[in-house]
Formats: sequence, structure tokens, C-alpha cells
Amino acid sequence: MPQDPNAYFDQAVLDQIEHSPIGAVPFTPTYQDALKRLYASHQAYAHADHKNGHVTARSLAKLPHFQAKNLEELIAGRIGADALETNGSIYDRYVQSLPAAVRVRAEGFRVAVAGKVAHHRTKHVGDDKVSVAHDPIHTLFLVPGTGPHPGLPGNYLHGAAVQLRASADSPWSVHLHDSDDGDALFESATMAECLTKLVEVLESAPFNMNELEALGFTLK
Repeated sequence: MPQDPNAYFDQAVLDQIEHSPIGAVPFTPTYQDALKRLYASHQAYAHADHKNGHVTARSLAKLPHFQAKNLEELIAGRIGADALETNGSIYDRYVQSLPAAVRVRAEGFRVAVAGKVAHHRTKHVGDDKVSVAHDPIHTLFLVPGTGPHPGLPGNYLHGAAVQLRASADSPWSVHLHDSDDGDALFESATMAECLTKLVEVLESAPFNMNELEALGFTLK
């Protein structure tokens, strides 16, 4: 039997959150105290889609992750980074997974999250166009969770594995953000180390961004 005298009530509050369409619970001292305990233990988070609503970690654990479909192929060395699924395509899949009521709001974050289409610079060599420079690699991912502020619509955090300059010896980083200025950063010397950390993040979701410190991230 649970030793915590609040355990049964806290579990009942989690159930109530999950059965409410807006993640609401009564605004009474008893319920608010339970919410404080559930937030502190990372079992409940602020709902990204309903003001004053809540969402449980166990419900977020059922949501899909979104990253390049062929990320495993890159990690295994079977494709080059230029063959990765585009950020726009990854974001399309995220938006389509959402309830219709929040898709328009999610589209409002598209440029900030997925960025604009990258164009390689070219020069003319005779009658041919030859690429002379490539933008550094930037591959998007989205995972369920929260940060100092709620996540994107659907309760998603967004991040990217990023090559800091377009050269073979470039350092790399993994960034993770909520819907506002919450920012977590992991820096690495190589693509392999960076992608290993990215997989670790994917496998750890859902989470509050402050939990990422245990994975070596620095919170900004």
C-alpha cells in the first residue's frame, strides 16, 4: 500500500484531469495542493491548449514523437545528412496529428520552429550551375512535454540537432524549446555524439525541460 497519505487523492486528481476535456480540476485549496505535488513530481503539467488547464505525463506518454523518418539511417551511416526528411515535412506530420481545433494555431509557429527552406549557393561553371556552399545541417524534432512555459499546441516541445558550421570538423548542438523563451542546450564535438543525445531525448519524453539537466543539458 502507498505510504504517502496523499497518494490516493493525487491519483484521483490525475484521473480527473484526464477525464476533463480541458484538463480542469476544482479551484479549491485541497485540489491546488494536490496540483502542486503533481507538478513537483512531474506527473502533471500546464496544458498548452487550455488556459488554467492541466495535462498528465502519463497521457503525454501516449503521444507520438516527430523527427526525421530516416534519422536511424543517418545514425547507421547508410545515408548522408542531405537525404534527411526536411523540417517542413516533419512539421507537416506534427500538425496533421493535432486536433483540428488547434492546427491553425500550430501553423502560426511554423516559420519559427521549422524555418524557411534552405537554398544552396551556386556559381556558374561554363553552362553548369555548381553548388559552392551548403547551409549547416539542422534537423527538427518535436516531443511531448513542457518547459518554463507550456509547449506548442498539443503539448509539444520543439528542438533541433544543429551543425554549427558547414564543415566536417564542425561542433554540434541539440537545442530544445517550449512555446516561449524556454531553452535547453547540449553541445557536442561530433555529429555522432549529438545524434546519440538526440535519441536519448526522444526516449526520455515526456518531460519537463528542467529534467534535461540530468542528461547534460544547460537551461538558458
